[in-house]
Amino acid sequence: MEASCDVSGTVDAGEVELEAEAAGDEARAFDAAKNLALVSPFFLWGTSMVAMKEVLPVTSPMFVASVRLIPAGLILVAWAVSKGRPMPKTAEAWSAIAAFALVDATMFQGFLAEGLTRTSAGLGSVIIDSQPLTVAILASILFGETLGAEGVLGLVLGVLGLVLLELPEEALGSVMNGGGVAGLASTLHIQDSLWDNGEFWMLLAAQSMAIGTVMVRWVCKYVDPVMATGWHMALGGLPLLAYSLASEQEMYANMSLTGGDVASLTYASVFGGAIAYGAFFYFATKGSLTKLSSLTFLTPMFASALGYVTLEETLSGPQLVGAAVTLVGIYFVNTRAKEAAPTNK
Repeated sequence: MEASCDVSGTVDAGEVELEAEAAGDEARAFDAAKNLALVSPFFLWGTSMVAMKEVLPVTSPMFVASVRLIPAGLILVAWAVSKGRPMPKTAEAWSAIAAFALVDATMFQGFLAEGLTRTSAGLGSVIIDSQPLTVAILASILFGETLGAEGVLGLVLGVLGLVLLELPEEALGSVMNGGGVAGLASTLHIQDSLWDNGEFWMLLAAQSMAIGTVMVRWVCKYVDPVMATGWHMALGGLPLLAYSLASEQEMYANMSLTGGDVASLTYASVFGGAIAYGAFFYFATKGSLTKLSSLTFLTPMFASALGYVTLEETLSGPQLVGAAVTLVGIYFVNTRAKEAAPTNK
């Protein structure tokens, strides 16, 4: 009997160990899937940038922005309706959507379009993708999210990595050789006039995106998050399309899109628009805004990697160092940011 009990005890212990191991495997698989989902918007945005590069020479930034936003928004709204998600009905709900659309869609994409036509792509990308700094400040003020010293260092490293990754080598060389800000401005052909300064428009775009990221928690007090994302894209794209139709008539008269151009626009709208924005703003209603926003640093890395593979763009030594520094910065932010639960106050 004692031997039988010993055998039974051994079997029971083995079963418990197997169950614990299986549970651990499930937990690790869940964490991996969650991390993949969190990164997906930034992968889709980065790859969409490469797709849009192919279309911009035969269209315009304002046209691409509107074509990207409006169909994507309608797709999200249709999906939300099919899943039984509630449509916005109250005046408060539509007012929140309208404000969200103005800031995060019309202003962000409009400022971005102006900036793209007036600045170097490298410096413009650095300014746009540095918006996690603003998100961290706003999230701290509004939601009590905090960063330790290592978290702050992570944000700084993220921006430094962007500089190495996206600025042209001649611009970096100008700074390293003692040229300072004046040398950098000369190398990048920065305009003196504020309104002609593409970097100014890119800065406005970055702040619009940051405010839009923080606004989503307020908007979702009144509207389902998927509905809010869809409607804000569809409505926010309409002023951009109207502006494009009124001011770019020559482009429309001479426009000739190939099958590849249409495929690129479709990818940018469906994947870089509906899916990416839907996922991003869903996650923005959960957990830490600072952590989520810091993943924006990944967007140019994905764009550079895809450009290297598909467009035969080369990656220099400083760019590879910049990518590594950026990853270290993201690690610091995501291990040191203190989350604050979403609040409806």
